[in-house]
Amino acid sequence: MKMIIAIMQTDDVEDVMNALLEKGHRVTQISTTGGFLRRGNATLLIGTEEEKIPAILAIIRAKCQTRTEMFVPLPSPEFAPYYIPEPVEVEVGGAIIFVLNVLQYHRF
Repeated sequence: MKMIIAIMQTDDVEDVMNALLEKGHRVTQISTTGGFLRRGNATLLIGTEEEKIPAILAIIRAKCQTRTEMFVPLPSPEFAPYYIPEPVEVEVGGAIIFVLNVLQYHRF
């Protein structure tokens, strides 16, 4: 038994969840925050057999593409009066995935 932990942008999670559920995979979503932009993320917990991992990763890869967005950084308080915001192009999206061994699995 394996546990897949997949962290992705909230914008991508609905498509991923729908595709996983459509293929019969069980998945739990946890709302999280983090990353460079401090935006909302979703963390998916997927318990599965080892042979199903490639199919699950293929779904996540297909639905979580990286893309670029324009981002206006916020000034630090000490420089606020002198700060002229200038947009910066940043890469967003994609997914961070961990695959862990599960020592025990119980379903009641």
